[in-house]
Amino acid sequence: MEITENEKVLIRPFRRRSEPEISADAMMVMIPSDLEYLLNINKGKEILQINSGFFQTNIIRESTGKSISISGPFTGAPQAVMGMEKLIAMGAKRVWVLGWCGSLQPNLRIGDFLIPFKAVSEEGTSRHYPITDKNPGTSLNLNSMIEKSLEKMGRTCQKGLVWTTDAPYRETALKVTQYSDEGIMAVEMEMAALITLSIYRNVELAGLLVVSDELFDLKWKPGFSDPTLKKSSRFAGKVLLDIITTDC
Repeated sequence: MEITENEKVLIRPFRRRSEPEISADAMMVMIPSDLEYLLNINKGKEILQINSGFFQTNIIRESTGKSISISGPFTGAPQAVMGMEKLIAMGAKRVWVLGWCGSLQPNLRIGDFLIPFKAVSEEGTSRHYPITDKNPGTSLNLNSMIEKSLEKMGRTCQKGLVWTTDAPYRETALKVTQYSDEGIMAVEMEMAALITLSIYRNVELAGLLVVSDELFDLKWKPGFSDPTLKKSSRFAGKVLLDIITTDC
């Protein structure tokens, strides 16, 4: 379909001349404490920090000479999509997302792992990226790599759909019940938009989410101070780092 003059975008993501091109694999970390931990365990390595104003990209050079990028933190679909657009402009071809989610199913508890295959969009960013795929999802290849890596380390994970919302204070009992009955596993704030963008920009995307709170019994059970969440989040970060540094 021909794009009219009025439909052409006026602002495009780009890499500045002062910014280096990053490696094909980029890690997006949603939670500040998870980002801080991943940077701490890489202390002593050569790290180039690029401040994009609303998020920071850390390019870490491994002893093997390979470089990896870890960016964040991000909150919600608009910021996450802006960040991913920038990373793609800088050279990313495969994007690995580390984040948290709220469980809608009783077999998914605080500290458990979830690989999101698809997402139901209740955010406002996806609709601005026209794609022909009517049932978009994350990369089956990257999902398989995450699942196999977890299995190798003796950990299990759930797989399935998530509900992406812009309004965390509007997770009503009606919606939780409806989506839970439909088999949707969890609620979070970024995946639907990131999946749509990955299709639009023709890059691969996968996510590993850690359950931070529970809503399935229609009572909110936060686990933000639960040591299990902290331990699982750090483990999940290491899993993704290991995949990027050894398998990609």
